[in-house]
Amino acid sequence: MRRRKFLAAAAGLLSLFGSDAWAARKKPAANAAARRGANKATRKGSRFHKPTGPVAHTAEDPVIESPPLGSSASRLPPVKAPEPPSEWRTYEITTTVTVNPGSGRTRLWLPLPLNQDTLFQRTLGHTWNDNADTASMRRLPDGNLEVYQCEWTDNAAPKLVLTTVVTTADRHFDVARRTVAPEREDILRRNLQASRLIPNDGLAHQLGERIVGRIKDPVAQAKAIYDWVVDNAIYDPSLPAGGSGNVRKQLDQGLYGGRSADINGLFVSLCRAIGIPARCVYGLRVGPSRLFRNLGLTSDDATRSQHVRAEFYVPGYGWIPVDPSDVRRAIALEGLSERDSKLAALRKILFGVWEMNWIAYNVGNDVPLPGSDTAIPFLLRPQVDTSAGRQDGTDTAAFQYSISVRQLGA
Repeated sequence: MRRRKFLAAAAGLLSLFGSDAWAARKKPAANAAARRGANKATRKGSRFHKPTGPVAHTAEDPVIESPPLGSSASRLPPVKAPEPPSEWRTYEITTTVTVNPGSGRTRLWLPLPLNQDTLFQRTLGHTWNDNADTASMRRLPDGNLEVYQCEWTDNAAPKLVLTTVVTTADRHFDVARRTVAPEREDILRRNLQASRLIPNDGLAHQLGERIVGRIKDPVAQAKAIYDWVVDNAIYDPSLPAGGSGNVRKQLDQGLYGGRSADINGLFVSLCRAIGIPARCVYGLRVGPSRLFRNLGLTSDDATRSQHVRAEFYVPGYGWIPVDPSDVRRAIALEGLSERDSKLAALRKILFGVWEMNWIAYNVGNDVPLPGSDTAIPFLLRPQVDTSAGRQDGTDTAAFQYSISVRQLGA
């Protein structure tokens, strides 16, 4: 199918959501002013961020016509200032971590939402309460990764309660605009490289080449990989939320699937293997879905709602969101058949759309935990290091945690 035909079909199916939130419109000035005022508050034990929107160009200077010489922007159409979405939903996410008494010296690392504002997510602030000896927020240089780190040195019962306020807007790939500013070359190179669990050579390269065949257009190549993953991966709800993300094991065994980190990690691996920058985006479901019940929260408990999405990069279009894992999840949990018209619609929607009943944490791989000599494949769940060793929340022998979510202004 020609590229514009299948992308236009995907865009047309956005009407299934029954909301105009998928169309990017200018945010009313009054709402913007109210948000700016709301985010000026600060207090001890908290940190509030003032969202910074995209640079607005005037009617006299609507586009960037003269990019710096030698930049890749000089080879692209004029860059237009993106318009922020008009409809946002705000969530309050509270994470509580309790470590069993007598665990000795204890360290905790908790992933936080993206530390940079985007057109689909903004972190408004954090508040916390803990009995730790030391605590701090640490920002890592790669992967837009921010972490709350604290340490206890005695045998008291360590406890942390951290509340974050995040606002989100639905995100979709606009097929009509090929005018996005180019990404930094170091970021693109990083998202072409292999990681510990996501290969880009050998079996991944062979499979990727076989899938795309003679297709030359990068969007059509990514669509072919997306369709192959949807057709061949199996969703396994018995695994821990998010899964292990071990794509190497899938390729070695020829058995594809798992949870979201596994299925969307496979998509990322195959894209990187044929030269398309791609990355996993690690995050958490925080609200109900307008698509299918099992693609969102059904209560305020998000403790086991970790979910990994993916995106790939095409010059001119920027980062394009996809989620083949949720197609397979709907098949497994909603009882959809391969011939169901709802499944066909969902496949088209999730190539280019993220329903933002979900927040992004980071895009980091092979993450070094601050103050530790340990690097983990990705940071999605709380990590606790005690005298019994390091645990990530899938084992409750040393600590317990819970995540509750409340939508504000609903």
